[in-house]
Amino acid sequence: MPRTAPSVEELEAQERRLVFRQFTYDDAWALGSLLVELARERRAPVAIDIHRAGQQLFHAALPGSTPDNDVWIARKRRVVERYGAASYLVGARFRAKGTTFEDSSRLDPGTYAAHGGSFPLTVENVGVIGSVTVSGLPQVEDHRLVVAALEQFLKV
Repeated sequence: MPRTAPSVEELEAQERRLVFRQFTYDDAWALGSLLVELARERRAPVAIDIHRAGQQLFHAALPGSTPDNDVWIARKRRVVERYGAASYLVGARFRAKGTTFEDSSRLDPGTYAAHGGSFPLTVENVGVIGSVTVSGLPQVEDHRLVVAALEQFLKV
C-alpha cells in the first residue's frame, strides 16, 4: 500500500528535527557515502549532491542516473538556497494554498524546481548553510531517501 505524501506540518517537523551541531567536510563525505549506501541497497538510479556555502563537497552518480539528474539537482538546490527550506516543503506550501510553485513563485522553472529531493543543511545557532540533494526517483521518494539518511546520520 503506497504511503501518502507528508503534510506541510510533517515536513516542517522534519526540518526542526534534522539539525546538525556542526557540518564539516568529513561530515559531507560521511553523509554522502551513507546516501550512496542507502541508494545502492534500494537499487535507486540516483545522483547525489552536497553543497555548503556555494561549494560542492560531495557528488555521486549511481547506475541508471543521467545528466538530467544533475540539472534537477541544481534546480532543487536553488529552491533550498532561496527559501531556506526543503524543496518538497516549498512545493507543498504552494499546493496547500491551492496553486503551484510554477504558477505563483514568479521564478523561472528552468532555474528553480520545488520538487522533492533537496533538504537544507541546518546548523544549530547558525541556520541553513547548504543542502543535500537526490534526484532520480519520484519526488516524494527522493525526499524520503534524503530524510532517511539524515535521520540515520544524526541518530534521530
